[in-house]
Order: sequence, then C-alpha cells, then structure tokens
Amino acid sequence: MKVKVKHLICLSGLGLLLSFLLPVNVSAAVFGPDSWEQYRLNKTNNPVHGGSVDKTMRKKYPTDNQLRSTPVVVNDILYIGNHNTGSLQAFNVKSGERLWKSSAPNWVHSEMIYKDDVLFVGYGNRYYQENGNRGTEESGVLAVDAETGETVWKFDTNGEVMPTPAIHGDNVYITAGDEQLYGVNRESGELDWQFDLGSIVSMSSPVIEEDTLYVGGGGSADQFHFNAINLVNQERVWETEFDQVAAGLDDVPPVVSETSIYTTALVKAEGDNMYEHMLYEMDKETGEITHRESLGTGEHVKNNKSGAPVIQDGTIFVGSPITQKFYAFDTEAKEMKWEYEGGVNKAPPVAYNEYVYFGNAAGDVFTFEAESGELVNQMKLGGTLAPAGAIIINEHYISGSQDGNVYIQPLEDIQTLSESELYTGEKSEEFTEVSTDQANAGDSTSSSDGSEESSSSNTTLILILVVLTLVIFLGIYWYRKKSK
Repeated sequence: MKVKVKHLICLSGLGLLLSFLLPVNVSAAVFGPDSWEQYRLNKTNNPVHGGSVDKTMRKKYPTDNQLRSTPVVVNDILYIGNHNTGSLQAFNVKSGERLWKSSAPNWVHSEMIYKDDVLFVGYGNRYYQENGNRGTEESGVLAVDAETGETVWKFDTNGEVMPTPAIHGDNVYITAGDEQLYGVNRESGELDWQFDLGSIVSMSSPVIEEDTLYVGGGGSADQFHFNAINLVNQERVWETEFDQVAAGLDDVPPVVSETSIYTTALVKAEGDNMYEHMLYEMDKETGEITHRESLGTGEHVKNNKSGAPVIQDGTIFVGSPITQKFYAFDTEAKEMKWEYEGGVNKAPPVAYNEYVYFGNAAGDVFTFEAESGELVNQMKLGGTLAPAGAIIINEHYISGSQDGNVYIQPLEDIQTLSESELYTGEKSEEFTEVSTDQANAGDSTSSSDGSEESSSSNTTLILILVVLTLVIFLGIYWYRKKSK
C-alpha cells in the first residue's frame, strides 16, 4: 500500500511540475467563420457571422494606404488589402497585433478570400490598354500563405482582377478585364480551363451557387451581358443582353435568391450626363428579366457608378450613387418599401436582424429599422466609406475606410438613439488605435497570434491544475492517516 501511495505522490508532483513547465494553449471561442470563399462571404452579399461575444472591442487598425476592399475575418484574424500600395496585411482581431505584411504587384480592390490556410487575392488597376483590355501593368491573382504572408503562387492575366475571385471545389475562379473567366487550380496555380465571357468585368465579383457562377460584364454599348456558367460542364447556361444599359452592369456583384438574380445598372436619361439607375430581377433558371425597378435619375458619377445590392428576408437593400439615396425593395410585392436621402454612396450595406446599415462617401454610418426605414442613428466614422462595404462579425461592425483604417466596434454603438438628437459626433475619436509597435510587429514574417485571451486562458488552466494537485495531496494525506 505504501508503494502505491508513493506512486500517487510522485505522479501528483510530476503533474504539478508539468502544469508550470509545459506551454498550455486553450483559446477562447474564435471570432469569425472558418472560411471565406467568395465576395462578401455568401451569395446574398450580406456578410454576417454570429457568435458569442467574449468582450466588446473598439479598435482602429492602421494600414499604409486607402482601403477599397472589404475586410475579411477568418477565425481570429482580419485580412485586408490596400488600394495604391497593394499591401496585404493580417491582424489579430482581439489583440490588434499585425501578424504580417506583404504586397501584391498592383492595386488591391479584391477581398482576400480564404480556404484551407491559403488566401487568394486579385490585383490590377482601372486603366485601359491599347487593345481594349482593362488593366495596365501587372494583373492577376496571388495565393498567399495565411499564416506567414508568403506567396504560394502567382497567376498572371491579361487584364485587371479587381473583382473578388471565388472558390469552388479545387479551383479559384477569376473574372478579369480581358473578358475571360479563368479556372485555376488552387493548390498548384495552374490553369485548368478558360472561358470567353465576351465582356469586360471591372468590379462585378462573381457569385457561385452550387455549380453555377453568375457575373455581369460590359465595356461598350453592345457588351453589357449577364452570364450564368456551369462550372462542372464548363458551359454557358444562359446569357442575357442588356441592350439599353450604358454603364454599371460590370461594376455590380449580383445577389442570388432562391428563384432570382438581382443586379443594378445605368440607362441613359434625358439631359447632359443624366442617367436612370435601374434594379433588375432575372429568373435564375433562364436569365429572363422578370422585373425592372427605377431607383430614379441623377447625374453620372466617376467610378463605381452602380450600387451593389444585398438581400435579407426577401428585401433588397441597395444604395445609389446616382440619386444619392438608400433603398429597401420588397422582392415579393415588387415595390419599394422605403427610401432615404443619405448623400453619395458607393458601398453595399449590411443587414442584421431588425437593422440595416448604410455608409456614404462622407464617412457617415446610418442605422435604419429594416422594415420601416426609420432612422435609428447616424454617426461619423472617418474617411470615405467606398467602395468597400462593412461586415458584421460576432455582434461587431467592421468597416474599412479610405482614411487607411479598419474600424471595429460593437453593434450597440450604432444602434443607440439619444433622447434629444441623433449622434453625429466624430466617432473615430473613441476608437483605440493599434500602437506603432503593434502595427509594425508583423513587418517581418510572423506566425504569432499575439492573443491576450490565450495568455489569460493559460493562467486560468494552470490555477485549476494547481488546485487539483492540492486536492490530490490532501486526499492522499487523509487516506494515509485513516489507514494507520
């Protein structure tokens, strides 16, 4: 019996020693989804991911240039690319530490989509070549190691890849400024197949549902077409010509519902530089245009001419840079629910539960009751909020701005209406800015996650192990005393 007791004492002591010597890593619940495979996360263009809120955060992540691509959050990491510099950066959402920084050869307007520890990001610019292709200098897609930021492979195209690529099966699908659809093997970076779309895709990121890819294109008066491509058969399912459209169809990532496709475009109106902004509904099986809804007429704008829609519970939410209004359209009743004049806006909104959030080029964020259109709050975030739209992850609103910052804040911050008036102050002053040391921490390749929560969890577990060890010692002492 004494031998057994001695063994127990030795094992308990060893367990106590190991609890202090071995690294313990028990992480809290992850913040975001575990993959991000197409523009704004899903076919609705409404990037919302739920979860339990460990704690609220009000952080400002600084980058080195304008942000015109949507922030992407996978697990606890935020990925973002910059406009002019082409910088690619990864931040730990919770600690604010920049984990790494690398760069693409040209502008980055594409989101950094993610699957199986690899990021895919398009690059290119809006300028035209002499042959009519859109995008000068280098254009293409990078595959990037999500942990280190190192390039895995590079695929070159003959035109810009400003639209966000999309992942389906073993391939990354790329729409570009050279009128081509590329299917590239996501492991090797080799071209599997290529399809001639017949029109330039400027910012119309493709949307994939099951085995079908949907995308709009343009470039000239006779090139505004919308395509549905079967990715298994590598064939066109249908093609719809928009013969009255003069601009915008190639700028808009479409929305896919159970039965329909929704997109927007501009039609020439009477008057110099005047255009009518149209919302289109197409039958998903045939491509037939089943409804046209006018959003109104206004003066043409430079770049990002046509608002990108999102859908939630049968309602299309969309902003118009032409009319300078926000809209909610009932897809069943085929009528407008409400509209609101909110200034020039070029970013898609985001809807969550009973609210919808719009941003404008002046840096304002508007919160509306989704059903009634009642304005709940308006606040100044900072910079120009365009063309990238915000996302909602784990009850937090996350937005990139042309002031070079990514802002993250709890939803409750922008759902509050004061008793006397709407909040319209400089909300950006209330954010905790990541320090210079933190922001520069990832200039060299780093795989550390810098998580404060991980350290806290380690301490908690060690304390638990200490308590358990003491309990074991007391039990042994009691047993020996009783057996004498």
